[in-house]
Amino acid sequence: MYSREVAGQVLEFGVSGKLIMNVMVMYDRQTNSLWSQLLGRAVEGSLVGEELEFLPSWQTTWQDWKTRYPETKVLVKGYRGLRDPYLSYYSSGQAGVIGETRRDNRLNTKDFIIGVAVGDLAVVYPFRTLNDQPVINDLIGDQPVLVVFDAQNASGVVFDREVDGQILYFEAVGELQIRDDQSGSIWDGLTGTGISGDYAGAQLKRLKSTTAFWFGWKDFYPESRVFGQES
Repeated sequence: MYSREVAGQVLEFGVSGKLIMNVMVMYDRQTNSLWSQLLGRAVEGSLVGEELEFLPSWQTTWQDWKTRYPETKVLVKGYRGLRDPYLSYYSSGQAGVIGETRRDNRLNTKDFIIGVAVGDLAVVYPFRTLNDQPVINDLIGDQPVLVVFDAQNASGVVFDREVDGQILYFEAVGELQIRDDQSGSIWDGLTGTGISGDYAGAQLKRLKSTTAFWFGWKDFYPESRVFGQES
C-alpha cells in the first residue's frame, strides 16, 4: 500500500495492462507515467525515478481484520467468486503470464514469501520457514529487522527492532504476542505496539515488505538471501 501524494501532488492511478517480469504496472492519470507495483517507483514518463511513500498494511483474513477493527469501512467493487481457471493457476507450477526471467531453484516457483529490500540488499522469508519460526530476529546489512508471522491467517509483518537507540531481541510468548529480552516488555506482534512493561505505549516502526510468490520476487531481486538457507 502506498500514498498517492507525490511531490505535493495527489495522483490518481489505474492499471496500465502492462507487466514487468510478471508484476503489474500502474499509470497515473495526471502525467501518464508508468509505475512498478512492486518497486513503488515510476519507471517511465515525466516522473521516472519518483518513489511512492510506503504505508503500513498487512494481508490477512476479513475475520481477523474486523475483530481488530470492527468500525472498518469496506470498499466493494463487485465480486464474481473464484473460478476454476484461477484455481488451476494457483495449483500449477506456472510462473505468471510471461514465465520466469531467471531460474532459481532455492525455492519452489510458487512458494509464498515475505520479501524485504534494504538498499541493495534483499532477503526473503519463506512461509514454510515462518510456519515453524514465527518470530525472526535478523539483520539486513546494518538494519536490524523483526519478522512476525501469524500462520493461521497467513499474515506477516516486518519491523525495525531498534527502539530509542537500542537494538531489541524478541521472542514469542503467546498468541500473536512477543517479548523483548532487554526489558521484558510485552508487545502486540502484528501492530508492534507495546502492551505492558517499560515499553508500554511504544511503537515499533514498520519496514516495507512484500508478500509474493517466489517467482515474482526473485526476478526483481536475483541476489536475495533466502532466510534459513545461509551457508
